[in-house]
Parts: sequence; C-alpha cells; structure tokens
Amino acid sequence: MVTATVLFALMGVCVKLASAHFGTPVIVLMRGLVGAGVMAVLAFSQGSDLRTRLPLMHLKRGLAGTFALGLWFYTMAHLPLSTAVTLNYMSSVWMAVFMVGASVLFGHRRADMRLVAAALVGFAGVALVLQPTIERDQWAAGLIGLVSGMLSALAYLQVGALGRAGEPSVRVVFYFSVTGTVVGLLACVIWGIERPGAAPGPLPPRAWLELLGVGGFATLAQLAMTRAYARGRALVNANLQYLGIVHAFVFGILLFDEQLSLMAVLGVALIVAAGVASTRLQQPLEAASRA
Repeated sequence: MVTATVLFALMGVCVKLASAHFGTPVIVLMRGLVGAGVMAVLAFSQGSDLRTRLPLMHLKRGLAGTFALGLWFYTMAHLPLSTAVTLNYMSSVWMAVFMVGASVLFGHRRADMRLVAAALVGFAGVALVLQPTIERDQWAAGLIGLVSGMLSALAYLQVGALGRAGEPSVRVVFYFSVTGTVVGLLACVIWGIERPGAAPGPLPPRAWLELLGVGGFATLAQLAMTRAYARGRALVNANLQYLGIVHAFVFGILLFDEQLSLMAVLGVALIVAAGVASTRLQQPLEAASRA
C-alpha cells in the first residue's frame, strides 16, 4: 500500500505538470486508455473473462469514478497539489455522511453519533486547509475538489457492490478505464485537448511524457493497491492510504514551491484523523449489513 500511495502521488505530479499544456478531458482520456490496455493484457495473461452480466452496475461505477477523476484533475490544475489531494481523501468522511444519512432516512438503525462527529471533524479540517492555502478566486476549485471526494465515495460504494456480486477486480478496473476512455474522448471532441489559455505553438515533447505518466503511474498504483488489499489487512491498508497526503505535501514543496502554514497542517491532521476514524467505525457496520 505504501508503494501505491507513492505512485498515486507521482500521478498527481504528472497531472499538475501536464495541466500546463492539456485540458482535463485529454488527461482523463489518457488515464482511461492506458488503464484499459493494461487491464486487458493482464486479463488475457491470467485467462480472466472480461464479459460481465452486470453492465449497468459497471456503468454506474464507471461514471461516478470518471467524473470524480475529472473533477480531481481539474482541482489539481488550479490548486496546490497538497490541497487538491487532501480534498479528494475526504471520500472516507463522505462515506460516513452517506451512512448517517441512510440511517436517518430509512430508519434501519439509529445514526451513529461517532460517525457524525468524525464527519464534522473532517469538514472542520477542510475549512482549515482551504482558508490559508487558496486565494479567493480559487474557492470554486476547492468546492469542486470536495465534490470529487463525494463522487469518489459513491464510486467506492459501487465497487463494494460489484465485489459482493462476484465481479473480479480486474474486470471492475477494466470497465472503469473503458468508461473513462469514452467519456474523455467525448469531452475532447467537445472542448479540445489543449488547456484554455495555454501558450500557442507546438507542445514540447516533455508534455507528452507527462501525459503518459498520468496513465502509467495511475495504472501501476491501481495494481499495487489491488495487490495490497488482496494480501494485507483491509483496515491497515485503508489507514496507510493517507500516506498519499504526506507524499503530496513533499512533492508540492520540492517541485512546485508550495508553502505550508500551521493551520493547513492542522487541517490535514484533522482530515486524516476523521478518515481513519470513519474507516474504523464503518467496518463493523458493513460486516453487520452483510450478515
């Protein structure tokens, strides 16, 4: 899982660099295209069948994940890398919000006030992260980053449903990548591939390498994460994933000269604590729902 977090952080670096030349649609397209190709080769080498009886479930997961990815990439282009990554890691807190909301709306059980507290702590952390680190004209990107985390949580719920339905991880990732490829391609046709306001003229070769790095690092990270969950304890892996925020801060300082304030560090700590607490609290609830 540590390897996966480093690779995801490197993907974020490539997104940040590629965003200087390319629009978000083509970055989403490359992420999906490389992922679909690698997963197809992997499935063939393992003798796995990519045909599915659950196309609608895969479509829901693919659309939620792709839109979450696109919004996250947009956020990384307009906010400091560390801030964008932190906002996306709010997905665990959003899942806690969904579980509390389901308890209130459907009345299956009383809302767990510990989950409510974890969610409130997480959103307090967001306020601390955003307030000192972004300018007034960047608040829209900050809100988009929050929505990205919410959609990521919806996508994770769909992944869980597909897993319980017996769909292997290779097939799930393959159809997610295919959906990203199709959506990215359509968006490129509508909005083009270059970033609005980018300098005119031919793109430097480095830009294409950065774009390829998005797909390459993301796919390697996905494989590493899948391997970690297959071989390790799910709760430990879920907690280790927050190392990705640390990596993003380090890369942000070293490569993009991003500055950290004490308030921002405190906000990140609150988000990590809320995410870890939400993950731990959701484990017995999920086990009970499957029983």
